[in-house]
Amino acid sequence: MPELPEVETVRMGLKPVLEGHRITRVETRRGDLRVPFPKGFTKRLTGREVTKLKRRAKYLLAELDSGETLVVHLGMSGSMSVYVEGRARKLGRYVYDSAPAEAGHGKHDHVVIETDAPARIVYTDHRRFGLMTLIETDKLENHPLFDGLGIEPLSQGFDAAYLKDALAGKKTPIKSALLDQRVIAGLGNIYVCEALYRAHISPKRLAKSIPTKALPALVAAIKAVLRDAIQAGGSSLRDHKRVDGELGNFQHHFAVYDRKGKPCPNGCGGTIRRIVQAGRSTFYCPKCQT
Repeated sequence: MPELPEVETVRMGLKPVLEGHRITRVETRRGDLRVPFPKGFTKRLTGREVTKLKRRAKYLLAELDSGETLVVHLGMSGSMSVYVEGRARKLGRYVYDSAPAEAGHGKHDHVVIETDAPARIVYTDHRRFGLMTLIETDKLENHPLFDGLGIEPLSQGFDAAYLKDALAGKKTPIKSALLDQRVIAGLGNIYVCEALYRAHISPKRLAKSIPTKALPALVAAIKAVLRDAIQAGGSSLRDHKRVDGELGNFQHHFAVYDRKGKPCPNGCGGTIRRIVQAGRSTFYCPKCQT
């Protein structure tokens, strides 16, 4: 499943052709993804201007001038592709291809959104675990999808003091605590493994046992690994790609994730191990991480 850096990469790629632009056409190729599209979905989107494109946890949020927000979750395998009319063009850091005739007509292309950029945005999802819905913007925070979500890890409010309070009394391993979306929103398996490695903390330690003096380094490691991953365009292990079709690059910079049996890059003489915690693979160096 795309984690925070992958979703943020998609948001950044969509922004030049979506934020501040008007949606001119919407087509859905089926009646549902993970859940049915809301009633009047295409009509409620058509003609609306996207006033702001944001991200909350692993969700994309396109605020509309109608007072509604288009909420998109990529699910396990969803992706967004952007094509422009005429010749390929560079907008911001991305180069968007011109739209071929078949763009948006693939077997697993389920939603096509056109804007006055002019651009065509194609949502593709062969497993259909994604989600698109419309929610009144002023009711977003209390909606079941968002109610109870934890703090954004790249926000100023996420600091050692917050983490100390959030972990107090938790008897679960620190790895599981950091994956709890009620504690921190958007963190996933890859980046928790990498952050714990950078902070030299064993994923097996109980959350409540992490010493206060270690929390600033853990917060810094979480923020740094997320920023590094965003800068690299996310991690492309299976389905993730940027909206311009390019793959993410952070998988080439993993220190521990998916590196079982390889030497610790710190040069400590340790070997990366894999264990299973709460049904998820955990990778760490037992010599560096205590």
